[in-house]
Amino acid sequence: MLQDVQRIIILRALKLGDLLCTVPAFRALRLAYPRAHITLAGLPWAAIFRERFSHYIDDLVIFPGFAGLPEKEPDTFAFAAFMQKQRQTHYDLALQMQGDGTIINDIVMQWNARYTAGFMPAGERPPSSLFTTYPEDLHEINRHLHLLEHIGVPVPNTMLEFPLTSADKRAFEALALPAGDYEYVCIHPGASVPERQWPAAYFAAIADYLASEGWKIVLTGTAQEKNLTAEVKRYMRFPAIDLAGGTSLGCMAQLIRSSRALICNCTGVSHIAAATATPSLVISMDGEPHRWAPLLQHLHCTIDWTRQPSMEYIYHRCDELLGRTTYRQPTARPVVTPC
Repeated sequence: MLQDVQRIIILRALKLGDLLCTVPAFRALRLAYPRAHITLAGLPWAAIFRERFSHYIDDLVIFPGFAGLPEKEPDTFAFAAFMQKQRQTHYDLALQMQGDGTIINDIVMQWNARYTAGFMPAGERPPSSLFTTYPEDLHEINRHLHLLEHIGVPVPNTMLEFPLTSADKRAFEALALPAGDYEYVCIHPGASVPERQWPAAYFAAIADYLASEGWKIVLTGTAQEKNLTAEVKRYMRFPAIDLAGGTSLGCMAQLIRSSRALICNCTGVSHIAAATATPSLVISMDGEPHRWAPLLQHLHCTIDWTRQPSMEYIYHRCDELLGRTTYRQPTARPVVTPC
C-alpha cells in the first residue's frame, strides 16, 4: 500500500448510478487511509452525494467538463482555473476513475500528485506502474476495486450502501401514501439516456399485472420525467400513484426501501434498491447487464431485453421476485402493442 498518503483526489464526474457503484471503492480507501482528506472531482449534482457520503468523501470540487466527455458541456475558462487549483493543492494520490483513460489520463497526470493511478486502454504503455488496463469484462463495482487492489489497497467487500436520515423518513411520511410498508411496488420508467429506456407501454403492462394481483402501484421519477410517468399512467387500466418530481433523492430512497419491490430500467435507482436490499426487476436495454446488474441475484433479477424480449418471461420472473411458490396464470394478461 502507498505510504504517507494524506490528501487524495478521485476523478469520477459521472451520474448517480456510476457513483453508487463506486461506493465500495470509496469505503476501501477510507478504511486504508482513515486520516486522509479525500476529495471527489465530480459534477455539480454530486454535492448531495458528498453530503450523504461525508464519512467517505470530505470535499467536492466541480469538474468543469472537457472536450470529448459527454457528461458536461466544457467551460474553457473554468477548466483553466480548475487545473491550476488542482496543481496547487499538492495531492499525495490522484485516482482516475472516470473511464479507460483515453481522454482523461493526461489531465489527471497534470495535477502532479505524488502518486497517480488509474486505468489505461488495452495495448497502451502505462504512464506509470500504478496504472492498469481497463478491465472491460468486470462489473462496474469490481472494476474500481480492481484498481485499488492494483495499488495495494485492501478490498473488504462489494456491498453497496445508501445512508438514510431522519429527514428522509419525515419526507417519506409526508407523502401519506394510501398503502403501508411493503404493500406497494415502485415502477420507475425513466433512465439517464433514452436508449436505456424500456417503452412506457411495457411498464404500464407490468404495472397492471401487479395491480391485478393486489399490489398498489407507485410511479416514480424526476421532475423531468413527469411526462413519462404520465404516459405510463395513461396506458394503465388500474389506478396508480404518480410521484414523479415530488420526492427528493433521500425520500425516493426511503420510498424504495419501504416498497415490496422496484421495477425499473438499468439506471441509478436500481443501485439504490441494491443498497437498501429491496427486491428489484431491472430491464437492461444496453446489452451490458454484466457491467451494471445488481450483484445479489437471489434478491434482484436483471433481464437483458436485447436477448430476451419476452413479456411472458417478465411476468414469470416478477412472480418469482415477489416470492410466490407457484406460477399462476392470470385471468387476463395485459396486451402490449410494440412501440
